Amino acid sequence: MTVFKLASLEAVQFERRLMSPEANIGVIGLAVMGSNLARNLASRENNKVAIYNRSFEKTKTLNHDHPEANFIASETIDEFVNSLQSPKTAIIMVQAGNATDGVIHQLSERFAPGDIIVDGGNALFTDTIRREKDLAAQGINFVGAGISGGEEGALNGPSIMPGGSAEAYKTLGPVLESIAAVAEGEPCVSHIGSDGAGHFVKMIHNGIEYADMQLIAEGYDILRQAGMTPAEIAEVFREWNQGELESYLIEITAEVLDQVDAKTGKPLVDVILDQAGSKGTGVWTVKNALDLGVPVSGIAEAVFARSLSAQADQRKAKPELASSVSSWNMAREELVEKVRKALFASKIIAYSQGFDAIQAGAEEYDWNIDLGEVAKIWRAGCIIRAKFLNRITDAYQANPDLQALLYADYFQQAIADSLSAWREVVAGAAMAGIPTPAFSSSLSYYDGLRAERLPASLIQGQRDFFGAHTYKRIDQSGTFHTLWSADRSEIQTD
Repeated sequence: MTVFKLASLEAVQFERRLMSPEANIGVIGLAVMGSNLARNLASRENNKVAIYNRSFEKTKTLNHDHPEANFIASETIDEFVNSLQSPKTAIIMVQAGNATDGVIHQLSERFAPGDIIVDGGNALFTDTIRREKDLAAQGINFVGAGISGGEEGALNGPSIMPGGSAEAYKTLGPVLESIAAVAEGEPCVSHIGSDGAGHFVKMIHNGIEYADMQLIAEGYDILRQAGMTPAEIAEVFREWNQGELESYLIEITAEVLDQVDAKTGKPLVDVILDQAGSKGTGVWTVKNALDLGVPVSGIAEAVFARSLSAQADQRKAKPELASSVSSWNMAREELVEKVRKALFASKIIAYSQGFDAIQAGAEEYDWNIDLGEVAKIWRAGCIIRAKFLNRITDAYQANPDLQALLYADYFQQAIADSLSAWREVVAGAAMAGIPTPAFSSSLSYYDGLRAERLPASLIQGQRDFFGAHTYKRIDQSGTFHTLWSADRSEIQTD
């Protein structure tokens, strides 16, 4: 064991922590998220936390800056493992992908059956399924835990979505419950399901987050192009945050819009380059929804909108594109209210599509996911925390077999109350030349669900014409094909 020479008292304390094998939980990876999570864990009365980072400088810095945490700090992976009580439990907070696999390999060589490895990063759920299967063969429990709330949440209380075995949760659950955000007296953590269920739900959470942010941005853009200043729109968002739209994202939108750039004196939003970044979870959501056959059009349009914003060269090179537009012919107060209603209705669609994807994933991967419980643990700590999550929990508790979230009475009525305004906003934006891909696609999705008959019949006819893909009839059972290149008579193929 290596003991470093620090200031005398600090050196003694540091050596004692290195030699004390009493940690009930450990954290590997001490960047901002990992450091904050370790501090959160250490702040809870029943936790003793071991810390380790590949670069020992980060370990020493965290230990030095937060002596109140009383960490057990290790220089090597062996020291870290030896400092953990059995069953040994370690949370990995390193970059997703190869780095995570590397740490898992190190731990698996040193852990015994019954020990627990937790991946708290934004891993792709299929990687989690693979890792859980491999480690289960060694008797080691692997838990993929989605953690939402960013740096602040990691420190003060995130929303946590752990997967893995029920056995692992018996040990891990109380620890996670001790650090999670609390909503209405309940910790925002729940055992989501086996193997990759936790990371799958976190992925969908992030997809909904993409849609929510895009919808807010579109609402802002409409009001801005109608002549309102960022500061005026900030006040609108603060007012909206007092009602049914109350949420973390609405709250911080007002703060961003109110911020003035110190260098130029302009609103900060006007100084920020209009290119939105992405870390990939929104793309994963759309790809997996496509594989599952679930339409998540609002989320997809939000992902594509970020992609379009990043096409700097293409946008710069645009020719004089036609721009026949008309201006809004609506009083400001009326426009603000209609945009609010359009935003709320579209937000409902985003959540409904997200929960459809969770349900489809649960069926595909044999996860027993309680949708109402998912909504409950999103009420605090996470980025998409919002007032109406209680309504989602109520809807699924009242009817666990709900075909779509927007079919619940509350959401049906909310959309009915917003529908006329929603249509006016989408149509008005189109006439004014303001892009609203998420508003528009959400409305089209709603209209697709309520339509008595869709033009998919024509598409299936086309498919049968060029590829003999067959079709079904509305008036009799069976599968049919028309002999298009012959006498165009119909034959039954089954």
